Amino acid sequence: MKNIKKEVCKRLLLGIPFGIAIGSVITIFISIGLRDGQYYPYVPALIETVGTPLRAVILQTVLCGVLGAVSCAGSVIFSLDSWSILKQSGIYFLILSAAMMPIAYVLYWMEHSLWGAIGYFLVFVLIFLLVWLSQYIGWKCKLKKMNAKLK
Repeated sequence: MKNIKKEVCKRLLLGIPFGIAIGSVITIFISIGLRDGQYYPYVPALIETVGTPLRAVILQTVLCGVLGAVSCAGSVIFSLDSWSILKQSGIYFLILSAAMMPIAYVLYWMEHSLWGAIGYFLVFVLIFLLVWLSQYIGWKCKLKKMNAKLK
């Protein structure tokens, strides 16, 4: 158990810059998608909550770091060989959801309504499933190649 705690701490620290970087890339893609030539480092409604653009950027940067830390630290679950892939994936999904949904709400990444939260969650589930499936297929192909080499 000691090695897992050490690995969680290591991944947690590595996840912070990862989350900040992903958050920055997402704002670039959102700005490109809006097609007005402007860069939007945060959702404008966030300023109404925090008061200034600087506070909005700081809050978003910190929360993206938290999201990256949770995501990377939580991935240690996939090293628990005694758990089934279904249990690993389910627990990881719950951890990620527990971090993503409140952060998305605070940062106005979703509409502040029941339907906005449901819609955001459904998109989150779809993205999670697509990433999970691509990882699963990738690892399955690698294992197939490794087994072929052993024969």
